[in-house]
Amino acid sequence: MNDVSCPACGIENDTAARACRECGAVLAPGARPQETRKVVTILFSDVTHYTSLARELDPESLRHIMERYFAEMQAVLERHGGSVEKFIGDAVMAVFGVPQVHEDDALRAVRAAVEMRDALRDLNDDFGTAWGVGVSTRTGLNTGEVVAGDPSRGHSFVTGEAVNLAARLEQAAGRGEILMGEATVRLVRDAVHVEEIGPLTLKGMADPVQAWSLRELIPGAPGRTRSFESPLVGRRRELAALEACFERTAAGLTCEVVTVMGAAGAGKSRLTDEFVSRLDSRATVISGRCLPYGEGITFWPIIAVIGDAAGIGERDSAVDVRRKIGDLMEGGDESALITETATGVVSSVCARRCAVTTISPISLPPGFVVTSAAGGLAEASCAIAVEH
Repeated sequence: MNDVSCPACGIENDTAARACRECGAVLAPGARPQETRKVVTILFSDVTHYTSLARELDPESLRHIMERYFAEMQAVLERHGGSVEKFIGDAVMAVFGVPQVHEDDALRAVRAAVEMRDALRDLNDDFGTAWGVGVSTRTGLNTGEVVAGDPSRGHSFVTGEAVNLAARLEQAAGRGEILMGEATVRLVRDAVHVEEIGPLTLKGMADPVQAWSLRELIPGAPGRTRSFESPLVGRRRELAALEACFERTAAGLTCEVVTVMGAAGAGKSRLTDEFVSRLDSRATVISGRCLPYGEGITFWPIIAVIGDAAGIGERDSAVDVRRKIGDLMEGGDESALITETATGVVSSVCARRCAVTTISPISLPPGFVVTSAAGGLAEASCAIAVEH
């Protein structure tokens, strides 16, 4: 019977297990995990002018609106890996990093906040039609160390100054605004455009607090771009193997796939970057990356590679996508079928529906190097393709 939770990640394990089946943490025999310290990102969001809304509406109508609002916001938060801690009146509190910590929790929280705001626009269309009203929100995000409850007892409750600051940032935000604390901005700086606000004098805070207002979330961008400026050391053999593979493809007009395997932090991305940088003008490089979470993302790296090769942008229409993919093709009996299949999949991603369809092979010009990074996972692949 699975009734012992891991103190590190919260995953349920068999009572006889000595180590967690998910993360490998040691499970003390018969012991229950205790409260733990961890760094998390906290999100607070509440409905602005709720009192005026309650005055305008019948209590039953208000209840219908709030129930639907909370259900939609909870779905968004959980889709991005957040744990909804509680609904307080007209406010939502969620934590990213409980029970399981992810390296991109801060970015997940920001993405969730933006999607919540976007989802509210659709809800307001229905609210306006049914009741003649609209709902607006304000949101605060902050990252910091907290004490998290015992997940084995169903406790995700977190306490700490980081929680208080997130709540104060939410209260200081304007209508429709998303305010972030310094630690959160630092973790997502390469994925957002922000405007510095403050310093703000917030209730309960001894010193003025610097805050940033989110202006734009860059689709698909990592929170922090990796820098590979230092020289690569101790990888001569691996680099030689990759370069030999490339030379074979160029000489033999073949295609090869190389998988670089290793533990997180071993330098897989660094090795791939070094190899690609040494190709210079001998190859055109296109790339795609795996997403750490989401629905319908099985073929995401392939879709990203096709989009990169064809120069497809986030806002391209289906007509633009079809034309750009068609430009890659060199004719043949299956060209039209491949173009239509790839267009359907890539267009769905551009529309953020992430539909999954089998993609037929696509012809690449000579000297293409395709990289697919797993972002800290166990492997990264490099496919070196040369046109027959």
